[in-house]
Amino acid sequence: MTARALRILRQVSLVAAEDTRTARHLLTHFGISKPITSYFEHNKLAKLPQILAALEQGDVAVISEAGMPGLSDPGYELVRAALAHAIRVVPIPGVSALTTALVASGLPTDQFVYVGFLPRQKSTRRKFLQSLADEPRTIVAYEAPHRVCDSLDDIAAVLGNRSICVARELTKLHEEFFRGDVNAAREHFTRHSPRGEFTLVIAGKTLEDRPQTSDKVAWDNARVIQAVRELMAQGVTRTEAVKRIAREAGRDRREVYQLAMSK
Repeated sequence: MTARALRILRQVSLVAAEDTRTARHLLTHFGISKPITSYFEHNKLAKLPQILAALEQGDVAVISEAGMPGLSDPGYELVRAALAHAIRVVPIPGVSALTTALVASGLPTDQFVYVGFLPRQKSTRRKFLQSLADEPRTIVAYEAPHRVCDSLDDIAAVLGNRSICVARELTKLHEEFFRGDVNAAREHFTRHSPRGEFTLVIAGKTLEDRPQTSDKVAWDNARVIQAVRELMAQGVTRTEAVKRIAREAGRDRREVYQLAMSK
């Protein structure tokens, strides 16, 4: 809890909370007395008129159960509605499992893709993972404890035995990081029953993950230049594009950089 967040909670007229019980404990702990209204997944649309009406009279703070409102937590629809009514939206940064897990994972952080919670059904989850099979960036996903083992099985089956960091209960008393490959994570969480909130940080696809064939065609200079330019056209920096293509083509990075600089 930051000093800024406490100041805002003391100033607002109403607190909209994903779990009012937890919110009351929080406010009581810091000696704050404020009206609280529930705002969670199953009433977030019905509550919009009430909260918008409250915003006409004063400021409203939105807090979620454990995380950042609007990021896989209720808040998106309210932000959209507030902006549509020309009401100022002010984010108060706090704990976010996404960035916390990513920076401590030991996996590349320069580019990543966040996919939210993995699908609940096995067939849908595998299909979704298949759509990420060629993703070169680090992949971050949330998962419920009772589905962690099943999801790790599906990750192994679809993405292969990649490097992974499985983080749980981030910034809380029982915070834990498991770093290794997917098979080792499966074994670990088979022996240790998963508990708490989980974040999975999965390595992106590398050259080593791709099928190796004896008749692999070598990359000529023209193909290298074209590949670098295509990545840069997608918004990838020159340095990152050179690194990826050098790895992909099995070429020296400095050589690829010189080719990328040529006209």
